Amino acid sequence: MRKRTLAREYTLKILYQAEMTRRDLAAAASKFWDEEDPPDDNVREFTQRLVDGVAANLAAIDAKISHYAANWQIKRMAVIDRNILRLGVYELLHTSDIPPKVTINEAVELAKR
Repeated sequence: MRKRTLAREYTLKILYQAEMTRRDLAAAASKFWDEEDPPDDNVREFTQRLVDGVAANLAAIDAKISHYAANWQIKRMAVIDRNILRLGVYELLHTSDIPPKVTINEAVELAKR
């Protein structure tokens, strides 16, 4: 598995864990890293960059998703789906080094698993 793909998978696990345990993202990430050993520092750094970015922009990301999710309330979406969307929206709006087509493809691949 490619490093950034693995980092996105880790990010999704952290987002999911935070929501299911009602922890903030920093606490969920800390617990995750206590239990998981990434293959190298680049994976951990990219994961943390994504987690921190989603956390810092969560309200705006959720507002954007809600705006475009016709006839859907964000709280009614499945937890995994909601967090894949959050990750994808963060990457699309706040990262200039990741091409949009890569972000979309990675989100689709995460959803398939």
